[in-house]
Amino acid sequence: MLRIWGRITSINVRKAVWTAQELGLAFERIDAGGAFGVTKTPEYIAMNPNSVVPTLVDGDFTLWESNVIVRYLCAKHSMGNMYPTDLKERFNAERWMDWQQTTFSPSGRDAFWQLIRVPEPERDMKKVEASITGTEILLDRFEAHLSTTEYVAGDKITMADVPMACEIHRWFGLNLPSKQRPYIEAWYAKMHARPGSKNVLTLPLA
Repeated sequence: MLRIWGRITSINVRKAVWTAQELGLAFERIDAGGAFGVTKTPEYIAMNPNSVVPTLVDGDFTLWESNVIVRYLCAKHSMGNMYPTDLKERFNAERWMDWQQTTFSPSGRDAFWQLIRVPEPERDMKKVEASITGTEILLDRFEAHLSTTEYVAGDKITMADVPMACEIHRWFGLNLPSKQRPYIEAWYAKMHARPGSKNVLTLPLA
C-alpha cells in the first residue's frame, strides 16, 4: 500500500494527495505534523530526517520533499502524460515546479501565516502587506504566462499544474482584494473541477 504521511491542511501534503488521486492510485494517508505530532518521533525521523511532512512510503522506498514526490509518482505512473518524456517539455514543467517552491511560495507565505495561523492580536500586518505586494507581482507574471498556454507547461495537464494550483488555492483562500486575472481564474477553475483535486482544492485553509 502506498502511504502518504502528513496532515491534509499542509499545502505540501495536498500536492502529494492530489497527485495520487489524479493518477487513480490506492493509498493511505496518515495524519502527522502540526497538532498530530508524530514528526519528532524516532520512527518518523528515520523516514524523514527533516521532521516535516509529507513523507511518501512506496513499498521499501521512502521519499520526502513534496515536489519530488509529485515528480516520482508522475514518472512512475504517468510517463509521457503527467510526466513529459520530451526533455524540453519536461524541463518546462520542472522550472514552474521550482518557481512555485523557491519564488512563489516564499512570497506568499507571510500573508498566509499571519492571516490564517497567527492569532489576530499577534499579527504583523507589515509582513502581510509586503507579502501581498511581492505576490501581486508574481501573479502578474503567471497571468502573462497563462495567456500563452492552456496549462502551466503546455496544452495538457502535467505534474507542474499540481503544485501551482495548490499555491493558487492557498492564495485565493485568503480572500484578499486583488485585480481580476482571467487567465489564472480560467485555468484554476479547470484544476478545481478535476476529480483528483477533490478534498484538496475543495478544502478551506487551516
